[in-house]
Amino acid sequence: MPKSRKSKALQARILSSQVSYQGPVFWVTTDEVEEPGGIRARRDIVRHAGSVVVVALDERGRQRRVLLERQYRHAAASFMWELPAGRIDEGESELAAAKRELLEETGFTAQSWKKLLWFYVSPGFLDETMNIYLARGLRPGEAQPEEDERIATRFFSLSRAEEMVRNGTIRDAKTIAGILYLTANKARKR
Repeated sequence: MPKSRKSKALQARILSSQVSYQGPVFWVTTDEVEEPGGIRARRDIVRHAGSVVVVALDERGRQRRVLLERQYRHAAASFMWELPAGRIDEGESELAAAKRELLEETGFTAQSWKKLLWFYVSPGFLDETMNIYLARGLRPGEAQPEEDERIATRFFSLSRAEEMVRNGTIRDAKTIAGILYLTANKARKR
């Protein structure tokens, strides 16, 4: 089978699609599909432009430190420790969004940037992807949070941040992914 026909056979055929909800951050479509294998189903999909996450790493001193934020998350009904993150604005590149979010939420800028990970958040019903970037050579500045953001920032040693993941203090998936990726690859410092 030619490659184009084969890849098409591995995707659902959309029979109908309509926007069920439209909000400022995401929208929901109700799709009637025929999935590979002939399964016909209704799929309600939360649509999102995508997000960026920043592992801001301070490598001065004896131990590497990562910048975390603490803010209230209504959906989780609690304050949470997280890596700086946010959505990609229309027409904005992933890297530009990462730089903007780091500056807005923390006031920091960085000299070097490297993409670490790309993944789907919850592909069963959500098409949002996340791009995790490593930011090095940090320079402090003034945070520019959005009107509804109340963010406290603090540096933690990378080993302490990993411990916070393992003991359940950090419960945010993007932060867990970023910290564990970095600690698993700490031998590759440069």
